[in-house]
Amino acid sequence: MIRLVKRSSYIMGLAAAVFSMSAVRGVAAQDTTFKGVMISGTYDPLRDKIGITILPVAGAYGDSIRTIISRDLDFSDRFTVIAVDSADPNALRPAAGGTLNYPLFARLSATAVVQITSGGSGLHVVLHDVGHSKIANTGDFPLSAAGLSRDWRQGVHRVSDEIERWMTGQRGIAATRIAFMRGQAIRIIDSDGAAEITVPTEVDGGSPAWNPSGSTLAYATHGTASRILVLDLATGRSKTLVGPTKNSIYLTPVFGGNGSTVVYSREGEHGSDLFSISVDGGNAAQLTVGRGTLNTMPTLSPDGRRIVFTSGRSGPPELYIMDSDGSNVTLLTNYDFSEKNYRSDPDWSPDGRLIAYQERVNNDRFQIRTIRVTGSTPKLLTNDGINEQPSWAPDGRHLVFTSTRSGDRQLWIVDTESNRLRQLTKSAGSKLASWSARLGGQ
Repeated sequence: MIRLVKRSSYIMGLAAAVFSMSAVRGVAAQDTTFKGVMISGTYDPLRDKIGITILPVAGAYGDSIRTIISRDLDFSDRFTVIAVDSADPNALRPAAGGTLNYPLFARLSATAVVQITSGGSGLHVVLHDVGHSKIANTGDFPLSAAGLSRDWRQGVHRVSDEIERWMTGQRGIAATRIAFMRGQAIRIIDSDGAAEITVPTEVDGGSPAWNPSGSTLAYATHGTASRILVLDLATGRSKTLVGPTKNSIYLTPVFGGNGSTVVYSREGEHGSDLFSISVDGGNAAQLTVGRGTLNTMPTLSPDGRRIVFTSGRSGPPELYIMDSDGSNVTLLTNYDFSEKNYRSDPDWSPDGRLIAYQERVNNDRFQIRTIRVTGSTPKLLTNDGINEQPSWAPDGRHLVFTSTRSGDRQLWIVDTESNRLRQLTKSAGSKLASWSARLGGQ
């Protein structure tokens, strides 16, 4: 007896889906050629998701592998994961030399079926095209020998991301991590909310930011010995890049120039200004002249040519954009003017189109908005509780942010296209999140 379970009310049969039928063998994670499902017609993220089934996985840690990949594809917000359970898992898989029972999955409106075998040092993955009753793609993926370890989990996440690329043409974001603060410690968590760790940093370190490869974090320390440091995640060692300097506090470092520079804010007796310094050290270049005003919270455009930052040069904190050398400063958030305005914590989307930020709105509560880099009417993404400190995922679609909607400050993730929300952390006091790029060479 086979039991068919629908995990979401969004199940749809996407009859317009067509497959590129070139089957591929090899290490799929290293293959950059798109060979998958192309969704034709109009795609509506509020309604249209691709029905996909992950078969029970044979071999070591099979249940965990299936659970992780199913959750990853669900969290991508591009798929409806359709569970198919049976007392005999072999009944769902093709027999030796046989074919998959495609009519069974077609009745459940599954566009694709993923068949995974665990063995040796990795996973063998087969993607079945239900509509055409044939195999669409295959690949072999290495895994760490230490089952269920953080590295092993990242290997499984990379499988999820490759399945998404096969299906949509865009690699997923499961194999990413999020750095954030809780208490006085910097922590790192997987994109699905698992495998949280505390990283070794200097006392009172905060405001973590990833370099483009995900190998280091920049962070600031506070107090009389305030500094900007860079943490090598492989060795667990931090090196001082800037400071300490008398009567100065260093804040909000971010990487620029493909990771070759760090841009940060230095606060002193005459306001705060932005500076840039090479990760190899040397003299810092001053980018703004505050003259007693606020200039802080920089984030660079994807091409590294421009910086968006928070400044109080015209009164209340607003968002400004300037060239990376400090020239050509323009006001971005000029859609209204009020002494009550407070707009800060910008983050530039990876596709370069949007900037997410927090704004003080009704009842003096902060909410998350996005605005086009070219200027536009902003889009409000949140309204429940206090919502702050957004950070983009590498797909330019999802944002992680701090929210009190569950009572305590926690990290939440929003799909900016469908507005679907999910809670990432479970312990109170989580804040100041920074989303990594795709890890593992992706």
